[in-house]
Amino acid sequence: MKQFLYSYATGSDPRELVNTCLAQMGDIPDDATLGILYLTDALAREAEHLLHLLEHATGITQWIGTVGMAVAATNIEIYDQPAMAVMVADIPTDNFRLIPTQMEKSADFLADNEDWIQAHHPTFGILHGDPTNPATPDLITELSTKLGEGFFVGGLTSSQSLQTQISDGGTTTGGISGLMLSSKETVLASHTQGCTPIGPLHTITESSSNVISRLDDKSALEVLKEDVGEVLARDLNRLGGYVFAGLPIQGSDTGDYTVRTLIGIDMNAEKIAIGDLMEQGSQMMFCRRDGNTASQDMLRMLETLKTRSEGKTIRGGVYYSCLGRGRHQFGEASEELKMITEVLGEFPLVGFFANGEIFHNRLYGFTGVLNLFV
Repeated sequence: MKQFLYSYATGSDPRELVNTCLAQMGDIPDDATLGILYLTDALAREAEHLLHLLEHATGITQWIGTVGMAVAATNIEIYDQPAMAVMVADIPTDNFRLIPTQMEKSADFLADNEDWIQAHHPTFGILHGDPTNPATPDLITELSTKLGEGFFVGGLTSSQSLQTQISDGGTTTGGISGLMLSSKETVLASHTQGCTPIGPLHTITESSSNVISRLDDKSALEVLKEDVGEVLARDLNRLGGYVFAGLPIQGSDTGDYTVRTLIGIDMNAEKIAIGDLMEQGSQMMFCRRDGNTASQDMLRMLETLKTRSEGKTIRGGVYYSCLGRGRHQFGEASEELKMITEVLGEFPLVGFFANGEIFHNRLYGFTGVLNLFV
């Protein structure tokens, strides 16, 4: 197939959902080999049933996927209702390997696939992670390192019920799962943070766990007030959802950073707390996040991918966005997904809104991650 097949459907009856998606996609080619399935968490308990229905109807036995509070497809975001998004690809079976659930370490999986890894030099993959497993961040980093700086995209399951992942012919929870792609396949990936630094880099000169006492040898609260400006400094309650901590990524030559929530301020002790563990001597900055900033940075990412994909056919794409983005930053009419089509044109795309986004070898927050198969 020139482009992958995709579809989406809403409703609570598994057979009707599958029939609707199959009708949208039409005949499934004999060379279809891989399925990607994303479900809203209202369907988490039906995941295995839906998977088996799709396997039977399509003849495809290799599937990956997970659950999100919302799912996405070309031009649409679906919230607050049972929904599924499906993609079917014709990647040669020898050009990918599914990653069964890795709960504590990846050594056994890598050993079992050693010959394939040596022959295909995989450096890219799609990962889904369980946010309730504390080992998940380390598993992502470990797998990337053992593949020689393997590059991954994906997201953490977001669910008010089961933290379901689709892996190795069934459903599971815990750790990470997904696929590795041979270097023979061409992909283009990028990410957008939607934040802008509002001050310089600061050095943490005193901290304990996630509580920062001093920045640049001054009280953390004093530095925060200086950076946000006089108006916001007079009413710090307005910082929530607008001002965040940015943590520079060591070794990045693009100024990349991860964003963490500002979760508390101790006015008396003049300390701040953020959503990550910090060490004395490390660096951080304060960032602002709003709809205009998010749109501008989204456009930057898309224009970059447009240039990189020029002259190529986009066969399909996967998009992973933060739960705090979507309708909360871009609007209620699926504007975030529509931006992708406006810049790159219409192509098959599926994704979900995640509880943390995976890009390269680490977890991000408040991020959109787009991968294109070309």
